Amino acid sequence: MQIEGSNVLVTGGSRGIGEALAREFAAQGARVCVVARSADALDRVASDIGGFALVADLLDSGQVDSLRDHVEAEFGSVDILVNNAGLDATDAFLASDPDALRNVVRLNLETPVALTRSFLPGMVERGKGHLVFTSSLAGTAGFPSLATYCATKAGLNNFAATLRLELNSTDIHTTLIAPGPVDTDMWDELEATPYTADLLKRFRLLQTLPKTTPKKLAKRSVAAIAADRRHVRHPRRLSLNFWLSEAPRRINEAVLTGIKFDVPR
Repeated sequence: MQIEGSNVLVTGGSRGIGEALAREFAAQGARVCVVARSADALDRVASDIGGFALVADLLDSGQVDSLRDHVEAEFGSVDILVNNAGLDATDAFLASDPDALRNVVRLNLETPVALTRSFLPGMVERGKGHLVFTSSLAGTAGFPSLATYCATKAGLNNFAATLRLELNSTDIHTTLIAPGPVDTDMWDELEATPYTADLLKRFRLLQTLPKTTPKKLAKRSVAAIAADRRHVRHPRRLSLNFWLSEAPRRINEAVLTGIKFDVPR
């Protein structure tokens, strides 16, 4: 996917991984629109990169459903959709607030599905596009105190893999970003949570979860999108974990080789 000159929409673009992705896309010559709830932070990022800011609450299904119209009216058609906005839920499942769990499921899984359904027809009509999903190492296995978060990321992994199969006769590609520890506010919250502190301490002793920065992850991710690679994984030392999780999808993909899905137009 050509980055320079492309229109890129990044959800959750006001901080963390989303902010870093927006900055890297802009540095590579893309026009970038960032979407989030925090107007001040969003305006700062947009101003820094010469991009566009659109305030929206992606927990509100009405705002999700109307986002494409607003984006196209103010920014133009989207070539690269980056579904990055997300929430975590760091507590024992039975101690979790039900409304908080619904919000995690909505923002992490329902919103990317809905936004993809909204923006994909335009990509198909134009004959080009790229769909990006920010998942997590947590999508490959279960981690105590992250039950709902793990479930949403595993669902996102399968959604991206299935879309790739459905779109194999088109020039629309997908990239799944699946990081472990990234130096963000979300990760700080994980390390401060009693339920996850011991878990993370164990992984640190085994030296299996090195932390990366949003900037480094963004550089790898934008390079992968430019090369139409399907995955960005961190850390590389857990490649076996990723591949064991990916194996059933690859087997299914091999079985379906040669079968073209008739994409509605």
